[in-house]
Amino acid sequence: MNSILRILDANLNRAREGLRIIEEWCRFGLDNPDLAQKCKFMRQELASWHVVDLKLSRNTPGDVGTTLSHPLEEQRSDIQGLLQANISRVQEALRVLEEYGKLYDQAMGKSFKQMRYQVYTLESELLGYQQHQRLQKAQLYLVTSPQENLCTIVEQALKGGLSLVQYRSKQGDDLDRLAEVSKLRQLCYQHNALFIINDRLDLAQAVQADGVHLGQKDLPIAVARKILGNQVIIGRSTTNPTEMTKAIAEGADYLGVGPVYNTPTKQGKAATGLEYVRYAVANSPIPWYAIGGIDQGNIQEVIAAGATRVAVVRAIMEAENPTLATQNLLSQINNSTV
Repeated sequence: MNSILRILDANLNRAREGLRIIEEWCRFGLDNPDLAQKCKFMRQELASWHVVDLKLSRNTPGDVGTTLSHPLEEQRSDIQGLLQANISRVQEALRVLEEYGKLYDQAMGKSFKQMRYQVYTLESELLGYQQHQRLQKAQLYLVTSPQENLCTIVEQALKGGLSLVQYRSKQGDDLDRLAEVSKLRQLCYQHNALFIINDRLDLAQAVQADGVHLGQKDLPIAVARKILGNQVIIGRSTTNPTEMTKAIAEGADYLGVGPVYNTPTKQGKAATGLEYVRYAVANSPIPWYAIGGIDQGNIQEVIAAGATRVAVVRAIMEAENPTLATQNLLSQINNSTV
């Protein structure tokens, strides 16, 4: 029985420590009291089970596990990796507590089973919150167009400070598209940029994209969330106030507002002009991106109309120097919002 007590003691420590690491980021990194409170409540629940007889079973000098390690445990590349590692740590510890707890106290097994589900929910909320915080800060949005050197162009734009990319391709076969989105997903991850896929929920799911962008004739937002989960970012194209109101009511995370100017990527759609941009300024409570024919030559008009976020296609995809084009566009947006 002493071995069981030692297992329970070790995993209670592991779960409490992991939750504390997550809680500290929720409190100081995100300034999110709700998520911090959830972590704290779970830590207190764990502490209530960490009774004296479990602690007395501890034999740290004789624990062979204290000398075991793995190279991945000794490095953390970013906050996302740190959080994910500790969420997994807590989940694994709770599973151990659930199973071995049944041998110690049936109520313990039931309690930790429920807590494990709470941590799954916390993971979804935490990662979703992180994604949405990054979305709030992203001011320039690149929507790709088919190019032979697509990945090179996107990589150069990312080096220029781009933090939000949408993959859009209506041609070619799925094997080619899958290869492209896989490479782009990795590039965006390396540059800490969000990666969105236009229309294709299956491709988004396959590469674990940060979200999808849906047109007016695509799947309802609720269906997309059911398939991809609540943590993903979902954008919706809108061309008028009615579409905007509906998209917001359906739970879109951001909106495309346009096309502001005539553009070959939206053939057959009349330009909405700057009036719709002004409407979005006054009426959209969620992030939105002015889109459609915006480039170096007219971006100041869009900014003057009140836009603080802009989406472009040709201004970067067809630029001679995508890095410089990205930096110039960001500079104009940033200078207008200071």
